[in-house]
Amino acid sequence: MSDVHRPQTEAEACEVIRHAAGTGTGLSLLGGNTRAGLGNRVQARAVLCSTGLAGIVDYDPGEMVMTARAGTPLSDLEAALAANNQMLAFEPIDHRGLLNTQGAPTIGGVFLSNASGPRRLSAGAARDSLLGLRFINGRGEAIRAGGRVMKNVTGLDLVKLLAGSHGTLGFVTEVTFRVLPRPETEATILLPGLDDATASQAMAAAVAQASDVSAAAHIPQALAQPFSDVLGRKTAWTALRLEGLSASVAVRVTALAARLSAFASVETLDALASNTLWRAIRDVTPLQVRQDLPLWRVSVAPTAGHRLVAALRQQADIAALYDWQGGLVWLQMSGQPQADVVRRTIAAVGGGHATLIRASEDQRSGVSAFEPQPEPIAALSARIKAKLDPAGIFSPGRMATVLGAKAGPIGMTG
Repeated sequence: MSDVHRPQTEAEACEVIRHAAGTGTGLSLLGGNTRAGLGNRVQARAVLCSTGLAGIVDYDPGEMVMTARAGTPLSDLEAALAANNQMLAFEPIDHRGLLNTQGAPTIGGVFLSNASGPRRLSAGAARDSLLGLRFINGRGEAIRAGGRVMKNVTGLDLVKLLAGSHGTLGFVTEVTFRVLPRPETEATILLPGLDDATASQAMAAAVAQASDVSAAAHIPQALAQPFSDVLGRKTAWTALRLEGLSASVAVRVTALAARLSAFASVETLDALASNTLWRAIRDVTPLQVRQDLPLWRVSVAPTAGHRLVAALRQQADIAALYDWQGGLVWLQMSGQPQADVVRRTIAAVGGGHATLIRASEDQRSGVSAFEPQPEPIAALSARIKAKLDPAGIFSPGRMATVLGAKAGPIGMTG
């Protein structure tokens, strides 16, 4: 890819896309390029980068809504929100450690990859916070979809189509999204030494209580070492986070700890240690070390996560980390990705979907990185792709895999 375009205005981006459509030039759509290598290889001759389209367009803390250009660094937005004691609801994962990439994540890239972290359990995914956007279709036409509030929003379905589409449907130039107040404090309840199945029961019991658990994860003993600075001894840990006003958190921690004492001795982390732990869980720190090993991101029913891992361990050597009450399983394979084994086993435990997050280029070339779809849904996805990108210039090569992903171009689930 010798040509790299960094338009400074939406009009410039439209011109680049019109020229590419006219000449049949494939464009790889990028933000900060921190997710390079995710999915299948993009077969494009040129790059269209959003980093020239940066800056906060509008932010009213009272309305808890922000509009920003797609290339705005995520750190800039988070700093502006922190100054007003607000935050992004969905706690976006930072993929740089997992993918060994550099650069700065952008807000457009966050929504186009639907990058959601531990608070997905209680606050929804990235797409659930997205209210509206501007994007350029494959004809070079600028389009506005959605608005600033969730009700009475025209084009909301188009907003959901773009969220999680990984740069295959349009070049997003601006996003509008809701934000939340930052909790006054947080604390984490820890249950040491549970096996995966018992941890699943404990997390389900905790979430069922009126304790407003905002995140629930399980760290098997084999992956505990990278957390030793905050957790101490090397054993399995089941973690449950509570957030809010200090007095409320204290009361809820006491009540929930009493209910969970039937599973294990209960320990707690204060706000600082809790924050450190959940950042490491969010970014899947223990699976960053072996960059040479394939990594899957698997979404299943929360109670099926441990059954999936148990079934896979009878067929492959794997390491697993559980988030979202067990509904998100990070699977690191010891050798080949073994896509057929992974997806067959997912179907056997009740269904779900798997995305190949990390693998060598040779491994990625022979694997569908995104979950294949039933033929009728794949056909619908193809028609949507043809409508928005008739010349097929956006991220060619990735198109088939994204359109085969669960929910197709409506976006990756989770």
